[in-house]
Amino acid sequence: MGLLIAKNRIDILLIEDEPDLGEVFSRYLRYKGFSVVWACTMKAGLEVFEENGAKLVIVDVQLPDGNGFDLAQEILQRKAGQPIFFLTALHQRNARLKGLSMGAVDYIAKPFDMDEILLKIRNLLAVAAASTPDTVPNTGLRIGQLSLDMARYNLTDGQGGAQKLTVREAELLGHLILNKNLLVKKKDLLLLFWGNTDFFNGKSLEVFISRIRKLLQADNKLHIESIYGLGYILHENR
Repeated sequence: MGLLIAKNRIDILLIEDEPDLGEVFSRYLRYKGFSVVWACTMKAGLEVFEENGAKLVIVDVQLPDGNGFDLAQEILQRKAGQPIFFLTALHQRNARLKGLSMGAVDYIAKPFDMDEILLKIRNLLAVAAASTPDTVPNTGLRIGQLSLDMARYNLTDGQGGAQKLTVREAELLGHLILNKNLLVKKKDLLLLFWGNTDFFNGKSLEVFISRIRKLLQADNKLHIESIYGLGYILHENR
């Protein structure tokens, strides 16, 4: 897996060597409106930082070509005060204390909750986002006759009908809309919105998909197909 270069100014530099997590997490952050570069190695991450900088650097502690703590130290030497999150499977107290003592803003243990880390990122970047209009995401999504307002969690049908969605319903539906007519893996959805793939979260996802199917009944050209053992496809039949 190589380096994914952002076309615009970078909000977040993610340095993570797990292919599934790196792909899903970077895609999730882009969906939430951030410009993201994902690097898989210490060397690649440092090159991106030197060339572009980043509002926030999220670093995995265990990288294939080095130690995330060492990488963070090099980044801080180049830019004192650079906001850094550590993202790691190392849960030991001494590792956490080491990361925070280096000046990291947060030390986040895997598996993590996507909603929680998103709030932490938004809180950290709030001032910069407020002063830079081009970082504000477009909150409207359309499919068929339906329009989803991600800011207010409203779904309208184009004929005056509107329904209030929960945050999780809106986020799942929004993700399916962005990937309409494509297979969205169940595993990816669980990592994106629950942070892990355990049995109970899988059952919770099935409940939300059932709710979303009912929401889509307002447009008979839309339906969600379940692909056994893999995931879901939101079909838009024209």
